[in-house]
Amino acid sequence: MFNSDGASIDLTPLPLLADETTNDTSLSPAQNATEKMLLGIPEWLAQINEDISRLLERGTNIRQLVSARASAIDSLLIALFKWFELDKTDLAFFATGGYGRGELSLYSDIDILLLSPDEIGADASSKIDKLVALLWDIGLEPALSVRSIDDALEAALDHTIASAQLEARLLIGNEALQDMPIQIVNKLWSPRAFFDVKMQESKARYLQHNATEYNLEPNIKTAPGGLRDIHIIGWVTKRYFRVGKLYDLVQQNFLTEKEFDELSFSEGYLWQIRHYLHVLTGRNENKLLFDYQREIAQLMGYETQPDDQPNAAVERFMRDYYRCAMQISTLSEMLTNHYYETIIEPQLPDDERPKKQPINARFNRIGNQIAIAHHRVFAQHPDAILEMFLLMGQHGIDKVRTHTLRALKIAARGIDQVYRDNPAHKTLFLANLKEQNYLFHRLRTMNRYGVLGNYVPAFAQVTGLMQYDLFHRYTVDAHTLFLIRILHRFTDPMFCDEFPLVSSIFQRIERKEILVLAAMFHDIAKGRGGDHSELGQIESIEFCLSHGMSLADANLVGWLTRYHLLMSITAQKKDISDPEVVTIFADLIGNVTHLNHLYVLTVADMNATNPQLWNSWRATLMKQLYSQTRRILRADIDAPTNRQDMISATRTQAQAMLDNVNNQHMNRDEVLRLWDDLGDEYFLREIPEDILWHTEAILNHPPIGLASNADSPPLVVLREHRELALDAVQVFVYTQDQINLFAVTMAVFDQMNLDVLDARIITATRDFALDSYVLLDPSGTLLVDEDSQHELKRRLINAFKDPTVLKLTNKRMPRQLRHFEVTTVINFEFNDASDQHILSLETLDQPGLLARVGQVFLQEQIEVHAARITTLGERAEDMFYISDQNDEPLSADRLEALKSALMDSLTTKRENNVVYSY
Repeated sequence: MFNSDGASIDLTPLPLLADETTNDTSLSPAQNATEKMLLGIPEWLAQINEDISRLLERGTNIRQLVSARASAIDSLLIALFKWFELDKTDLAFFATGGYGRGELSLYSDIDILLLSPDEIGADASSKIDKLVALLWDIGLEPALSVRSIDDALEAALDHTIASAQLEARLLIGNEALQDMPIQIVNKLWSPRAFFDVKMQESKARYLQHNATEYNLEPNIKTAPGGLRDIHIIGWVTKRYFRVGKLYDLVQQNFLTEKEFDELSFSEGYLWQIRHYLHVLTGRNENKLLFDYQREIAQLMGYETQPDDQPNAAVERFMRDYYRCAMQISTLSEMLTNHYYETIIEPQLPDDERPKKQPINARFNRIGNQIAIAHHRVFAQHPDAILEMFLLMGQHGIDKVRTHTLRALKIAARGIDQVYRDNPAHKTLFLANLKEQNYLFHRLRTMNRYGVLGNYVPAFAQVTGLMQYDLFHRYTVDAHTLFLIRILHRFTDPMFCDEFPLVSSIFQRIERKEILVLAAMFHDIAKGRGGDHSELGQIESIEFCLSHGMSLADANLVGWLTRYHLLMSITAQKKDISDPEVVTIFADLIGNVTHLNHLYVLTVADMNATNPQLWNSWRATLMKQLYSQTRRILRADIDAPTNRQDMISATRTQAQAMLDNVNNQHMNRDEVLRLWDDLGDEYFLREIPEDILWHTEAILNHPPIGLASNADSPPLVVLREHRELALDAVQVFVYTQDQINLFAVTMAVFDQMNLDVLDARIITATRDFALDSYVLLDPSGTLLVDEDSQHELKRRLINAFKDPTVLKLTNKRMPRQLRHFEVTTVINFEFNDASDQHILSLETLDQPGLLARVGQVFLQEQIEVHAARITTLGERAEDMFYISDQNDEPLSADRLEALKSALMDSLTTKRENNVVYSY
């Protein structure tokens, strides 16, 4: 971040400077500039990049290499400044920004400033234009500012320009202006004003990256924990301390030796990643995309071990990145707060300074922060480490003074087995989990400063641990803490409308620490091999018993840890409209206490796994499964206990909606006659709201609504559907049933580039198909463009007339999906209730997936009766109820033939990132 003090590195010298004795004559203006300058400089730039890469491979410190490249560019710019005779003007030539700090990666921005005491004349301006043109010609792409002092004064009112000017380093030219850029910043910005604006900038930057270090494809420069977090330390401290090197802050007693070492190591790690990003892309790339993660891991020495899972090496690499990022963001937050507390705060008026109030003999409250009463508190009272966090919850404090954080970080290193075995410490730790106030904030601070990982060593093992997929958005430790945060939201009135049922259940649970402990341990055994749920169950029970909890409570925590995935899997992958499925699930749950706790934990877990995972559709599935299971466990005599009861319950609810004043425009007798024709399966699988929508559409579409004439035109209607995703569209198709309907429909959706999020395929008793699909239109026009709607309807109707003409299109594989391999798994299960087979398909989500599946069904003469479409990141997990075209179950031979055909179709090859079928 600060001017590098690395040892000198010898790179290939600039050709024009190789013979110092001919320096001036070799740059004779009489010679053609293009021939003289372009002949060797682009090759020289390429050569020094190769030199740097070679030296890095040989183990040279990256800090020395970024400094060496900056020095090489210095020599070039100084030579060019002389070449264009700008040294004969009163201009000063500055390196600014990162270049001013002496930090250049291979394709970093080269920020330069030409500063003039007065307005720049025509002659100098002409020379500057030639300089800029040449810089572009040789491939440097400079970010050049040309300003007079008055211009610089006006420009520095922008805090981003002021930040760059704080880094200004004179290369050549008017030495009288050497300190002018910094003097301008000091004149325009007071320490407090500059601090405040940089903190606002930092907050906005964090929000752009979801306020977490743990994004799947982080920007190593601007994301939380990126290089910018180190830069901001320099900007605010340079404004006050007037220092140029990071180590100068140690000499100013602002930074400790340990903090300096941690920042330097983490910065070097990010610089090394940045170097390889530039090598792979050939540009100033800072986003660590999936495209580069695996290769950079290999380049940085992360090798796959014999017993490793396929993604183990890249996951170790990303774990180390996330740990460095957390270290940087933690230190940046602490040091900028330290600057405020030690530099800004003492200068505030008395009425603005936080007041100190004693909490007890060991802690004070200073404004909204907690602080140790003296620097020996943790050394003299080790239990104060955990006591402090409990006091924060009891007194509604969510922040800690920086001198206390520094002492805490040191004290946390002393948490060992002896500390963990102390009964008083166990009581304090458990009391912290029982105290719900600011629990997420307290645990987050514990995690960042080493308390949580040292007290629960297994938690340290999953800190920074990621899964190389698109489904798990956060590292295990971040996900766990987010889960606990969401649990707390269930008590917040702000979120009651979003989680009405879950909130009411959670608020009635008296021992909330049970769920907090289950949250802490549910993923704690990930990354070890084996079933993490089973391993976590063992560890959670041992932990609870060792902390004095009853056997019943310990077993409940263990049970929740063991079965934390059961409810989401059942709701999303099973047919919960089948009473037998719900009964089996209820038997596994056992009692209402288990059900209540598991429901709350599952909803929180899904929300904390991936923000895009939770939607109204999944909420409805979860609520339906919870309600049906609760009725069974409570032996509710009014609850539907079989298929017929569930059908009757749905019809009753739909009829009640029909009798609502808003639906009285429909003829009740016609509605009931139609419902009799639609069949039991329809009322088993549809919800009352959709039943009313379908009913009105059918009755408004004669003759199809009133007759079963084979010549009746199909009904296709669309409406907005926000339950599965924003901008989703629900399409309802009502037509004479025919073979291949699913395959034909999927092919049309594929041709129009529409993604299927959900599908319900039902055949009415009078041989009419009632198919409902939820689609996502990547272009976002289907809802608002009537022409697109008419085109979709036209294509569907024409395809229904000629269902054998199917043409699939080859499509480009989305960038993120190119980097994942998902083994295709196909299973069959016979469903006695429907007399059909259930086909379960797990495979890589890919363009045209359902269209290709539909084509196989067409070729194999398979009839689809229902479908459940689920996409989890890069993984598609779909379920189909199938039979032959005579509605008869499939033989073993036909199942095997179908499986083989599907496997062949879903085997993909990638040419220029386009998906083709074999």
